Amino acid sequence: MKFEHSVYSSLCSMERFVINGIHADESDFGEKYDRDSENAVDYGCGDMQFTRVDAKPEVLAKYGIDEKEYSEVCDVLESDLSFGFCGWCD
Repeated sequence: MKFEHSVYSSLCSMERFVINGIHADESDFGEKYDRDSENAVDYGCGDMQFTRVDAKPEVLAKYGIDEKEYSEVCDVLESDLSFGFCGWCD
């Protein structure tokens, strides 16, 4: 698998996310949302987390990856897009 990735300096979005030459969509691998928005500052996040979803055959086929590679991508997304509190947008 050829996997290119980088995160924007604002933390909550992938600047580059390419798998086997295909521009990838985070939502194919999981969901990202603020789990504590009630305690966030205005225009910030209280507890931003990325949570993987189970691999779907159509996603594996779309990117030409297997379940092990899917899991590797999810590991990166969980690491890069789960950062807790942020006031960057404030």
